[in-house]
This record gives sequence, structure tokens and C-alpha cells, in this order.
Amino acid sequence: MEETTIKKLMTSAKCSSCGQRYEADNIEVIGHQGDLWFMSVFCMACRAHYLIVAIVGEETAEETVTDLSVAELEKFQNADGLKIDEVLDMHSFLKEFDGDFSQLFNGRKA
Repeated sequence: MEETTIKKLMTSAKCSSCGQRYEADNIEVIGHQGDLWFMSVFCMACRAHYLIVAIVGEETAEETVTDLSVAELEKFQNADGLKIDEVLDMHSFLKEFDGDFSQLFNGRKA
């Protein structure tokens, strides 16, 4: 990973003193050992200065754990997204729903 990428990632971090985000110009990469990066950061807002040690590795895709069959996975991967009318219908339903799942699923009161 390159220093410019590390600096870009660090601009999303906030100063622990004032909560202001760090600016790329105020982040100095001191060095790294594998995925372990050492940086000096300076907050322009409150003038705090910190030494940061971060583990930054390459992102890897994790395996999806599911109980769906291969056919079900393919069906849902190729399905269209939700339509606005479906969202509005669910909103209306939930607005009136009293929380009685027994009646909802069985069609009768428990």
C-alpha cells in the first residue's frame, strides 16, 4: 500500500481532542513494517499533535455464509431491486400493524 493511500484513509479519522478530521497535509507517514504503519498527525483546529500506529492491510473479500441453496442465491442475485410502490405498501402495512404475528401468519388469534 502506498503512502498517499494511507494519508487518504487517515483523512477520515478524527482528532481525539476536538473531533475535527485530519487534513492530508498534516499527516506524515514516518514508516511502516508490513501492515503496521507509523504516522505523525497534527490537528489544525486544536493544534494537537499525535503519534498514530495503525494496522492497515489489503482488503479481502470474505466468504458469504448463507443457508440459501445455489438456485436461491442465483434467483436473488438476478432479481430486480425494490420498487417505490413496494416500499410505500410496506410503510402503510407497518403503520397499521398491531404486532400480532400469530394472527398475521395463522389468520387467527392465538
